[in-house]
Amino acid sequence: MMKQTKTAETELTIEEKLRALYSLQLIDSEIDKIRTLRGELPLEVQDLEDDVAGLETRIGNLKSEIAELEKSIAGKNNEITNSTALIKKYEEQQNNVRNNREYDSLSKEIEFQTLEIELCSKKIREFTIQEGEKKEVMAVAQAALDERQRDLDGKKSELDDITRDTQKEEEQLDIKSAELQKKIEERLLTAYKRIRSNARNGLAVVSVQRDACGGCFNQIPPQRQLDIRSRKKIIVCEYCGRILVDDEIVNEQ
Repeated sequence: MMKQTKTAETELTIEEKLRALYSLQLIDSEIDKIRTLRGELPLEVQDLEDDVAGLETRIGNLKSEIAELEKSIAGKNNEITNSTALIKKYEEQQNNVRNNREYDSLSKEIEFQTLEIELCSKKIREFTIQEGEKKEVMAVAQAALDERQRDLDGKKSELDDITRDTQKEEEQLDIKSAELQKKIEERLLTAYKRIRSNARNGLAVVSVQRDACGGCFNQIPPQRQLDIRSRKKIIVCEYCGRILVDDEIVNEQ
């Protein structure tokens, strides 16, 4: 079955190939118009989604860091509570000591626990400052996230509206384009796609307009115009490389 299709492709006349190419160009140009209507919206949505994801990750990391600091502060407060309880215990024991050696030993324990409380208090102050700084950074990040999310919601809504209005038409045009491409031999189709990709306006097949190329508008010699109208071979513009067709093929579409 595939062999039959291939044979059918090779049996197309030059004129039929030109008609198929021009029809394909018309369809692809309509698809281009739809995608131009969407413009840069898909890229803008993607960029905003990346920004939102990045900010969410940053805020998540800051929350984890703040939680760790809060945990550390709570731990130091517990140590202060324990040291305070020990100091009270040692002070009570000092009232019942039997000699100076026991009293001095308890005094050293009280001094040690007092030092521990001072160290814990210092750490708490440091952790509290870090926590405040991270909360400020997180507030800025959250404000940026809220702004980006609003922008993203707006762009998505705009893109959804355009897509909803044009999706069915684009799908139908894509199907027609694919069907036409099957009729065109691979070498010629590859050339068509290459020219389209290099052309700023996506035009690979153009007509002769006022004795000039419809793509680059350079003048075409009379003899070359006769060759184009004869449809005996594929002729390209010697200036821009676009495939040229005559007005009759254009008017038939």
